[in-house]
Amino acid sequence: MTMPVTTPAELDERYGRTGSKRVPWIVGGALAVAVVGVAGWMTVRSAMDDVDITGTGYRVIDEHSVTVDFQITAPRDRDVHCIVEAQDEEFGVVGWKVVEYPASADHARAFSETVPTVALATTGLVNSCWVA
Repeated sequence: MTMPVTTPAELDERYGRTGSKRVPWIVGGALAVAVVGVAGWMTVRSAMDDVDITGTGYRVIDEHSVTVDFQITAPRDRDVHCIVEAQDEEFGVVGWKVVEYPASADHARAFSETVPTVALATTGLVNSCWVA
């Protein structure tokens, strides 16, 4: 009695080893790697532009101005803009201004800004800073 001979093509078909079934997996894997790479770069790039702010104090000069002292940690050689605010006892904004700092080789810098107010301020702070 002779046994039928199974060809390699028949074995590939029987056990799912055809090339056409692997193509979607290869394409899907390549797309997944690309998406993860782009998302990773966007996260790194966003973190590179972060500006950290530390308020170090404020002084109410009179009912028309307050001085705010603060430090920023920002990327080197990039312009930075900040919004400095004065608030009253109910946390209402009674004065604010946008300040622009030119690029610097220093990573951390300290500033003191006087903000004009329309009423007596009870505090001063930096609302936000960003890389320009």
